[in-house]
Amino acid sequence: MQQMKVNVKKLREGARLPVYGSACAAGADLYAAEGREIAAGETAFVPTGIAVELPLGTVGLVYARSGLACKQDLAPANKVGVIDCDYRGEIMVALHNHGSAARSVAAGDRIAQLVIAPYFTAAFEEAETLSDTVRGEGGFGSTGSK
Repeated sequence: MQQMKVNVKKLREGARLPVYGSACAAGADLYAAEGREIAAGETAFVPTGIAVELPLGTVGLVYARSGLACKQDLAPANKVGVIDCDYRGEIMVALHNHGSAARSVAAGDRIAQLVIAPYFTAAFEEAETLSDTVRGEGGFGSTGSK
């Protein structure tokens, strides 16, 4: 397992650095720096109180915590948040309440998980044709329809 150094700056009193829940966890828990009440069907921006310095060529991906999503109906509104390696502002998690009752998040609660991954950028080029494949233009559901 490979580790990399990631500098983290605390921006608020009581902010917590991300923490891995187990030795092989891919995602590190992100913690709420402030409490929020999130009404049913609403979205609230929850500050983490931290900023990160991700290594060049990596991206921070903010995913839901399965327990929070399945038991409390709270998950990131944008499904997966993207933290670019040149962003130095506070990490905010837009939590959406998918349930029918208001939910509360307290300061110090685990609200999401951060996965750091490498990425590629593309040199997009316009083309008149694309290579042929067996799938071709088959779209949604087309690979299991035979």
